[in-house]
Amino acid sequence: MPPSSSPIYRGRFAPSPTGPLHMGSLVSALASWLDARAHGGTWLVRLEDLDPPREVPGAAQAIVAALAARGMESDEPVVFQSARHARYQTAFDALHSGQSLYGCACSRAQIESDAAGGSGVYPGTCRGGTGGRPVRAWRFRVPDERVGFDDRACGPIWQYLPDEVGDFVVRRADGLWAYQLAVVVDDAEQRITDVVRGADLLDNTPRQIALQRALDYPTPRYLHVPLVLNERGEKLSKQTGAAALDDAQALDELHRAALHLGLHPMAACNIGAFQRDAITAWRERYTG
Repeated sequence: MPPSSSPIYRGRFAPSPTGPLHMGSLVSALASWLDARAHGGTWLVRLEDLDPPREVPGAAQAIVAALAARGMESDEPVVFQSARHARYQTAFDALHSGQSLYGCACSRAQIESDAAGGSGVYPGTCRGGTGGRPVRAWRFRVPDERVGFDDRACGPIWQYLPDEVGDFVVRRADGLWAYQLAVVVDDAEQRITDVVRGADLLDNTPRQIALQRALDYPTPRYLHVPLVLNERGEKLSKQTGAAALDDAQALDELHRAALHLGLHPMAACNIGAFQRDAITAWRERYTG
């Protein structure tokens, strides 16, 4: 258990409802749930439904049901980002008033053309104004400094944001809120102390920390777990043909997810026993 002087632990699992859960998302869900339980904390589910063109009807409800079938239920009502647009607007206004944002008129093709060496890093074309061109998106003006954090699994991580990321979008050309802003606002407002998620989001963290600092938000602790890969070495995802979880195989899937997280093989014959063993194993590996 954390010392009494530590903030009360609050963790979360935040999937996008673009399809059913698969083994890769189960690994992230289980890791975040185990970390919350190992710390005697609160575990939340948040649906990142900010991109309607990519969402699958009924997926949000199916995700919540699939988690429950594996013994993982949110300790507080599930939050939907689609109901929180006003919160993102408030944060946007604060950043704008602090001169941390600027309008960008560049098209995707122009950005690809202008980026140094084909890096995809936005070169700051509109930092000094759009030259009369209409604003398409809004970008966060990254600080001229290295931003780092100590990941609980991966160790020290640093990025020099101007060269490695560039000024990034917080409101898209289609008017939708970008992930980076929404996740930072939600983590702060839900008082998240610990973010446990897949390693594909490791390099997103420094830019989220930069936003947290600009908004005077606290920075959570981070733990990024290994990705599940397919036979071609690609991240297992809906886009790479990941198979949906099967409730009839829920216990076996949980065992496979635990093994992927480096927890010792367990022979539990039901989900309750699995959870007890897995929490103990998680404490030994990740909180010792």
